[in-house]
Parts: sequence; C-alpha cells; structure tokens
Amino acid sequence: MINKTSTLFLLITIFALFFSPAIFSKDNNLPKVRSAKAIVVNQKTGEIIYEKSADSASSIASLTKLMTAMVILDAGIDLNQEIKVTKADIDRIKRTGSRIPIGTKLTRYELLEFALMASDNRAASALSRSYPSGRTGLIDAMNVKAKQLGMFATEFKDPTGLHKDNISTASDLVKMAQAAYQYPLIRKLTTEPQGEINYGKKNYKIGFVNTNRLVRKGVWEIGLSKTGFIRESGRCLVMQAVVNNEPVIMVFLNSYGKLTRFADAKRVKRWMEQNYSRKNLVSRNETIKQPF
Repeated sequence: MINKTSTLFLLITIFALFFSPAIFSKDNNLPKVRSAKAIVVNQKTGEIIYEKSADSASSIASLTKLMTAMVILDAGIDLNQEIKVTKADIDRIKRTGSRIPIGTKLTRYELLEFALMASDNRAASALSRSYPSGRTGLIDAMNVKAKQLGMFATEFKDPTGLHKDNISTASDLVKMAQAAYQYPLIRKLTTEPQGEINYGKKNYKIGFVNTNRLVRKGVWEIGLSKTGFIRESGRCLVMQAVVNNEPVIMVFLNSYGKLTRFADAKRVKRWMEQNYSRKNLVSRNETIKQPF
C-alpha cells in the first residue's frame, strides 16, 4: 500500500514531467521565449522551427491591420484618392490618440503608411470607411479572406485591432503573414524605419516611426513587420526575416514586457544561428506540421 509521502512524491514527479518546458521538445537547448504564444516557421518549406501554444487563440490587437491593408488593396481602389479623417474615426473603444487631426485629408496611400508603419488606429478607421461597401463590408471581406487563407481559428470584429474579440492563433497568423508578404506595398510600408507626411494648405508635417524597434535599428534583414498591443492581447509581433540564410516567419503573442517580443526574436535568431538546421526541428509534435 502506497503511503501519503510516496503518493505526494509521485504527484510531484508527474507534474514535473508534464509541465517542464523541456518535455515539449526534442532539444533541451531551446531559446528561452518569454511570450505566452509563439511560432517560428521556415517560409520556404513550411517547417516549424519552434512553437509554443501556437494553436491557442487570443486577441491580436493591431496585427489586424495587415488584413485590413490586404483587403483594401484587393479592392483595387484608387490609392491616390483623398479621404477626410472625421470624428467617426476617433477611437471610442480604448480612447487612444492619434497624430492625425480631425478634418485632415490624406490619400489612401498615406493612410496605409500611418496604419502599417505607425499602427495609427484613426488611419485604419478612415481606410475602412473608404471601402466600397463601407466599414461593415470591409470587416466581412476580412473574415472571408481569413477563411480563404485557412485561418479557421481567426475572427475580425473591427479593422483597427482595438476590439478585444479580434482573435487568432500564432499558427493562423503565419498564414496571414505569408499572404501579406505577397503584397510589395505592404512589405515596403511595414519595413520603412520612419516616414513623414505633409498635409493642409500650410503644408503641415507629421513625422512618425515604425513601431518595430528591430526595423528602426536596421540590423536585421526584415521583409515584413507588424506590432500590436491592447491590454487583452499583450504585446504582439509578426515578422518575416532572413535568419541564418533562411527566410522565416516569427509570431510572438501575449508578451507583457515592452521589450519582451523583440528580445524573444533576438533569442530565436541567436539560437537559429547556433543550432538550427532543417533536420533539427523543434516541435512538441513528432510529425512536421505545415502551417501554409
């Protein structure tokens, strides 16, 4: 008969086996990723290099804007047409501010710059109103496109990412990033370190910078980038980059330190440079999954 001490020891042992980070991989020398959910995928082969709770859904904040931009570009509407920013574009969900004054007229191209590079919510809202079937039509189109891309765990409620019920998984976001990468304009606007826009009769200037500090520093070879943050999502990052001569897509979700997502990307990069080869995949599953 097992006594209480033996039973307690057995329970502790089982807990350690099933909840130790090392049990989830074939390699104990994994990068110490702090984000709650993450995935790193070889863009060419679809091989999963690293994953952590990659199929767990959560809010995605401004990562949403990549889908907003794709749907706007899919519509084939004039990017040089001026759109007036109105009170309808004020954020009444999270009360965030904007550098774009109400009444400003900007082209769709300029609004895309603001939305993708500076993650401006007012710009994304104005873009959504300018869609041929309006804001509601744009959101419907975003959800249709998500399903077309195989993003079955994803749902969009608004075009800015301010709505907490804009949800997805790290695995689904790899598919979105792969799709967004096919748009040269999205690649261009998400990887410029800074920008400036002139507006109004007096030619006022608005300067802004990329929200991804890795893009601003210019050390990485980055081909696509988007950050996001609301309280419910934590800090998020989607990025395409070349690491160790391999194109990869990285997704980090639910990071709660300001620099955690960027530090995670650096940790993965260092680990790949020292350890990664296509034959040495790290996944908690024995078979290679293909996210796209």
